[in-house]
Order: sequence, then C-alpha cells, then structure tokens
Amino acid sequence: MDVTVPHQRLRRIGEAILVAAGAAPAEARLVADHLVEANLCGHDSHGIGMVPSYVRSIRAGQLDPRAHARVEGGGGAVVAVDGRCGFGQVVAREATAAGMERARDTGVAMVALRGASHVGRVGSYAEQAAAGGLASVHFVNVVGHSPLVAPFRGSDARLSTNPFCVGVPRVGQPPVILDFATSVSALGKVRVALRRGERMPEGVLVDERGRPTTDPAVMYRKPAGALVAFGLHKGSGLALACELLAGAFTGGGTMPRVPRAADRITNNMLSFLFDPRRLPGAARLELEVAATIEHVKASPPADPALPVLVAGEPERASRARRLAEGIPVERATWDELVAAAESVGTTIELGTPPG
Repeated sequence: MDVTVPHQRLRRIGEAILVAAGAAPAEARLVADHLVEANLCGHDSHGIGMVPSYVRSIRAGQLDPRAHARVEGGGGAVVAVDGRCGFGQVVAREATAAGMERARDTGVAMVALRGASHVGRVGSYAEQAAAGGLASVHFVNVVGHSPLVAPFRGSDARLSTNPFCVGVPRVGQPPVILDFATSVSALGKVRVALRRGERMPEGVLVDERGRPTTDPAVMYRKPAGALVAFGLHKGSGLALACELLAGAFTGGGTMPRVPRAADRITNNMLSFLFDPRRLPGAARLELEVAATIEHVKASPPADPALPVLVAGEPERASRARRLAEGIPVERATWDELVAAAESVGTTIELGTPPG
C-alpha cells in the first residue's frame, strides 16, 4: 500500500538524511530536489527511493558526498570531466554547465564525464541545457555492479539499462525531452512493482534460464534474471552504442572491464551540446518544431481515452497532478527511508507516514 507525501516534505526528508550521511547542505538539497523532481515527473524509479542506496554507497566508501567535478579540458570543443565518485546529480550538473559554457564559445561541445556516481534522471541535464537555449544528446552507461539487461537473443544479463536522451529547446514553450532506458523498463520500476506486490507486464523480464516471466522478484535473487532490451535488436544495439560511447570514449570503462563492488553505481556520460541558432535552420526552427508536434498530435487516437502525446508531456501532466495531490511512496520505500535515517543518526521529518 502506498503512502502519499507532499513534495516539500520529501525534499526535506532527503536533504536531512544526506546531510546526516556527510553531504554539505547545498549538495544534499540539490540531490534531494533532483530525486523528488523525478517523482513529480512520474519516474519513481529514479526518485526518493534512491536515498537509502546512496547512504549505503557513502558508508561503503563508493560515493564521496563532498566531491565536485574536476574539469580537465580536452581542447577545442571537447570538455573532459572527472566525476571523482561524487553525487551524480552534482557532478553531472557541473559537467553540463562546463559544456554549455564551451558551446556558447564554439557553437558545439562534447562533454566526456567519467566516474560519477548515479546521475539520476538524465532528462534533467537536457532540461538544464535547454534552459540555456542549447540542444543536447546524451549517452550513458552503468558500471561497477552486475549487468542487468540481456542482449537480443541472449538469455542472461550482459549490459545495463544504459539511458539515452535528447533535448530540443523551445522559445516560450517547454522543451522536447526524450529520455529513456534502453531496456524495456528501468530496474527501479521493477523494484517499485516488487514493493507494491505487482507483476511486471509481459515482455519486460526473463528468469535465470532466459524464460519470459512477469515476476519482479527474479531480479533480486541468485541466480538473477534479466531485463529485456526494448525493440528487439534495436534497443540492444543502442545499449551497446551507449556502452561504447559513454564507457570507452570517456575513459570511464565498460561493463566487462570495470571491477564490481557492493553498493557501487558508477555512471559515465558522453554529451553533445550545440547552439541551434548557429545552424542553417535557425530562422525557421520554432515554426518547424511547432508544426511537427502539431502534425504528430493530430493523429486520431487508436483509443479515444489515450490521446497522442509527445516526449515531455506525460512528465508535465504527472508533475501538475502530484504537486496538487502529493507523491505516492510505497510503504516499503518509506520504511527504508526511516531505516536509512536511523543508520546515520537522524529522525528528522520521519516517523509515522501519512495515511
């Protein structure tokens, strides 16, 4: 059974736990805000439920809660950034800011971020770039823990959920943000289903023998099952591209070559940021984007109850609803937040959950 919590309270909870775990207040606030914004957007897999995992990573020495990105240059349009095992939300934001500054000078920048802890919802960095008038493309890989995703025609996990993201800025309108895992579902969504006692849809999981299953528990037992890449060979191929571009090109490493450790989640991200005003289509960009969105949304819905949407609209609808009604949190996640707070010596804002 879920509990419903106002977003302001969740932000205070996350911030308090992370400060008690060793983070500076400003960075704890940034991370908590990022996580709760993911909840507001409907992406509970990347929301407040990640805090206990972050606390475990800090206590295991896998995450440095005080680290900031080290920008190393690279020359020309290239910006190389060492995440130094810091909060992904902190160092990826700093890396994106460095790339934005370079793109304003050169028109385009390539940002190679390595060694960040879990960066969270990648769409937030596309939104950051779009707020500065820049378009962006992001490739992410995940290393440091066991693989999660079976390749096309495979029966066991060899890759991770390796996100891909594109951001298109608009003047006076919300940006178009396409942000997805290359698996059919993020692992966090499986975790949420398990805690809610729900089954996963068909076509998302295989068990330890490679057989299709809807049981989320297969991802949390030994031997484990695997997530399935979306779109058969297409999602599997894009996951491989993310692995190579984000892992090999940034120097952060790829799944088979980076040592694994308990409570470690390391992300590498290769981002391309560019100023659309420098391109030949700049004069008609707003018209073209608006016309294309209108054209797509004009398609008659196959189900009248489910209108055609474009990237970013589901998140905006969820955000408006959850700002008004509160954020649903699984009872098991609430209990984990209480335990995480107690493990670092605080009970601030915790106790009996709202009914």
